[in-house]
Amino acid sequence: MNLANQLTISRIFLTFVFMAFLFSGGVAAKAMALATFLIASFTDFLDGFIAKHLNMTSDFGKLMDPIADKILVLAAFLAFVEMKLVPAWMVLVIVLREVTVTGLRIAALGKHRVIAADYGGKHKMVSQVLSILAILFFIILREGGIKIFKFWTPETENGYKDAIFLLMSITVILTIISGASYLLKNKEVWTNVKKD
Repeated sequence: MNLANQLTISRIFLTFVFMAFLFSGGVAAKAMALATFLIASFTDFLDGFIAKHLNMTSDFGKLMDPIADKILVLAAFLAFVEMKLVPAWMVLVIVLREVTVTGLRIAALGKHRVIAADYGGKHKMVSQVLSILAILFFIILREGGIKIFKFWTPETENGYKDAIFLLMSITVILTIISGASYLLKNKEVWTNVKKD
């Protein structure tokens, strides 16, 4: 297994570390959750950079890189639903998109094709990561504001939650557009249409 693929697999391991910190008490644990998520997200950039510039591109990497991304992102969003920070229906839309595209990739393998991430998928991923980072900052601010600095109020909480809802709305829209784009670009995988 080459270095790029090792970084991809490490992102899955870091997801479990991230979740452990996120559900631990205290500001320090939440800050560590943020740091772990940032490191995991950086491996997404790094494995792609290494694969491209050091000629380590592989079918395994093309398949597993987006799957590792999904595991990290969906774990975070599901945790936020559990924390009552994100509406469940938004995460359901994201999960359905990811399951659909993953199913498409598996079907493509049956036809000896590998569907790599496209620009729409990358933009969707960026929007999801930015939303997750914003929510993690909110969690840290709230934890510190309540337990340490004593400045947190219901009005502050509602203002941040409104901003989170707006960010998540943009993310959901980009997620739907990206999913539709994959289905249209690869319709020969799920229909009997042959690609020219």
